[in-house]
Amino acid sequence: MTPPTEFPSSARKATRPVHIGAVQVGGDAPVVLQSMTTADTMDIEATVAESLRMIEAGCQIVRITAPSKKEALALGEIRARLDAAGHAGVPLVADIHFTPNAAEVAADHVEKIRVNPGNYADKKKFETHEYTPETYSAELERIRERFTPLVRKCKALGRAMRIGTNHGSLSDRILSHYGDTPLGMVESAMEFLHICRDEDYHDIVLSMKASNPQVMVQAYRMLADRMADEGMAYPLHLGVTEAGEGEDGRIKSAVGIGTLLAEGLGDTIRVSLTEAPEAEIPVARMLAELAEEARQMPPLSAVSGGATGEERYTYQRRATRTVGPVGGGQVPVVCHDLTGRPLTPAGLYGLGHRYQTNLDKWEAEDAACDLILIGDRTCDFALPGWIRAIQDAPTWQSASQRPERHHPAWDWEAYLAARAANALDGTFNVLSCDAVTLNAEQAATLATWNNDPTVLMLSAARADALSVLRSAFHLLQHAGCDMPVIVHQDYGATDAERIQLQASTEMGGLLLDGFGDGVGFGAAVGVEGGLRFLNRTAFGILQATRTRISRTEYISCPSCGRTLFDLQETTARIRAVTDHLKGIKIGIMGCIVNGPGEMADADYGYVGTGPGKITLYKEKEVVERNIPEDEAVDALINLIRTHGDWVEAPAAKV
Repeated sequence: MTPPTEFPSSARKATRPVHIGAVQVGGDAPVVLQSMTTADTMDIEATVAESLRMIEAGCQIVRITAPSKKEALALGEIRARLDAAGHAGVPLVADIHFTPNAAEVAADHVEKIRVNPGNYADKKKFETHEYTPETYSAELERIRERFTPLVRKCKALGRAMRIGTNHGSLSDRILSHYGDTPLGMVESAMEFLHICRDEDYHDIVLSMKASNPQVMVQAYRMLADRMADEGMAYPLHLGVTEAGEGEDGRIKSAVGIGTLLAEGLGDTIRVSLTEAPEAEIPVARMLAELAEEARQMPPLSAVSGGATGEERYTYQRRATRTVGPVGGGQVPVVCHDLTGRPLTPAGLYGLGHRYQTNLDKWEAEDAACDLILIGDRTCDFALPGWIRAIQDAPTWQSASQRPERHHPAWDWEAYLAARAANALDGTFNVLSCDAVTLNAEQAATLATWNNDPTVLMLSAARADALSVLRSAFHLLQHAGCDMPVIVHQDYGATDAERIQLQASTEMGGLLLDGFGDGVGFGAAVGVEGGLRFLNRTAFGILQATRTRISRTEYISCPSCGRTLFDLQETTARIRAVTDHLKGIKIGIMGCIVNGPGEMADADYGYVGTGPGKITLYKEKEVVERNIPEDEAVDALINLIRTHGDWVEAPAAKV
């Protein structure tokens, strides 16, 4: 790796402007916010009402599913009613999957057509096929014949198009040829893009959505690089599909969308939550605002680095040595600052540690933090055996008798002095460093201390913290430093959702690139939800990046007009009976369009396949078809039990 020379830019990458009706995407336009209706498209009144709520919330582009010609025709009436309500400037997008004829009808009524290359002219049955160059070329010609009429119609009418690849709906052809990879996603989109360019049609936006943020980020990076190699710069629509609900959905979305926005990629975004569509807009807006704040920061020099080439679309965790519970391939730790908070057994409750008075012992939840920062204090009670308290170094040094599992935190100068005097803790030290000021000389010095029992704690109090922290990691890597690193950010007592989204972007983006042996939060005294909220967020980030699994993961779609059951209600029912199954991934899909594919890495799947009918999956395989909806949750539990993954929920603690 060549030495870094400058910070990776957070400036928006230049893209071609595309006009979707009156709304510009790309070019010099701000990031555009959009969402999708969940009502049945044929229920025109409900769809219009939902669209109006979305627009009132700040939605700038409204997407509506059109699974057949009848829904495509209904878009004309929906368009007319929105115009009459004074929203002629808000473009509509027809979401098309299996029906090219519906797309051509929809183009008469809406400003943009979204097509999914995986199922617009292809098929997905999880079948493997062998292709010769000749047979593969013949398949591409077949796709060209089916796709070209829509391209020509959109060009003639001045309609825009999104070529939207979904990881979960890659065709058998693509999977057989390229595998279930970001490369397969990119190639799927590029095939359709080349057809458009052959027709001299350029009103195009592209997307690379996946439910796994790591796959999503890698695919977008690869697509942007591929377009640059071919002299293209079409706008990008960002989204983590099937992100889920509540905090989990917000964290997962921020990890993916926030990371790419921080790198200057993305011209329009949709946050896919299993909630009312208008609830997506405030989250999307805040992600866009955080990215804009980062772009406004004055650039720093003399430090740097960003991954280049294939490093940007592969995952390899930074190799570090083991220092106690940190580094060496162990799961990332969670660290919280208790400065300004009560230092009592009850004060650890929100961090996943519970003292059972009647039993005189500690119990830990699956999401229990590993380190606490206690400043100039000392715990006057016995800590759980699995937790370490980090004191300010002067307090640790001056103690006549050092309590068990108390360790020092040093600044740079104090560490140098203690090291020279052979006065470090022989088992565990924390060295706090500001990533903003970390330089190549310091990184080289750290590399000479590779035998020290020390963990580096990095922070960056800047809006562009992701770029700054990533640069610091590249400095350490170039210097050959194998000291484990905890990323510890102090966000103050700001808005809780802002903290969650900002932390997910900064810490999640690093973890996706293999950087970081732990995450932590500053004191943030007064933040709504307190320590429990901060701890949930930390473990949620680790869960979303799949670097430490502490609970059940739900891959649930946001619903749309194709959905065959109430997704919010059903997700809540399934979560209520399965959220104790640590490490299990459950896919909850409203219809068959993306269901089997998007949840392909889930352990179990629950998919709507007809009105009131559910089909259950074990990984990619159908296990039971057309189960009555009122019996399906019990059938899911039985399926999990049959495969040996069921455990009874622990009794509620009083």
